[in-house]
Amino acid sequence: MFTTETNNDILLITLTVDVLDASNNNDFKDQTSEVVKQQPKVLIDMSALTFIDSSGLGAILSCLRNCNENKGKLKLFAISKTVRTLFELVRMHKVFDIYNTKEEALASFGAK
Repeated sequence: MFTTETNNDILLITLTVDVLDASNNNDFKDQTSEVVKQQPKVLIDMSALTFIDSSGLGAILSCLRNCNENKGKLKLFAISKTVRTLFELVRMHKVFDIYNTKEEALASFGAK
């Protein structure tokens, strides 16, 4: 579903699935809730994602809530045009910090 790596105190989650929907959103929520407790500053690389539905959006919102509860932040980057269109349609681009590149997203945390 995803891989993780740490850059300073920032957790980078790289999605390895191309779809985040009702079929796998619970797995995503379960797996991210555990890692976010340890490392609440999170970047999600969404470059592999080609489709997301409302339950997938809910899973990412759940991750955002977990980050906020643990005094962290969640930022997204490398969102495909199709997924970005959906984010804009449901106004999620107002909820999430979205960046074009990993470098921009890391810099927003003050990291290099």
